[in-house]
Amino acid sequence: QVHLVESGGGLVQPGGPRRLSCAASGLTINSDIMSWYRQAPGKERELVALIRSVGGSSSYADSVKGRFTISRDNAKNTVSLQMNSLKPEDSAVYYCHAQWFYGGMDYWGKGTLVTVSS
Repeated sequence: QVHLVESGGGLVQPGGPRRLSCAASGLTINSDIMSWYRQAPGKERELVALIRSVGGSSSYADSVKGRFTISRDNAKNTVSLQMNSLKPEDSAVYYCHAQWFYGGMDYWGKGTLVTVSS
């Protein structure tokens, strides 16, 4: 079975940094795309950042550009999200997502809560 487990969430003061990690297990083929999504109470889940397996190119939501950085280590089967200059509006449950385009398969982690508040 494929499992994605996020870690690194918690309470962070505004302006502070936080690094999230996602550990993948049960994979036989690396996913085409690894992504981080987030969902705040009463809001729809939104894409924060993604990174492609081929070439390792990444993309970010406009709201986090210049502040967040996504990285991937295929050898260790991990994906990380470095978050800097955090704002209260960044507070949400952050989810790790893996997707394979061929066959349309995808898996979600259960999420890790990030709360930005003083």
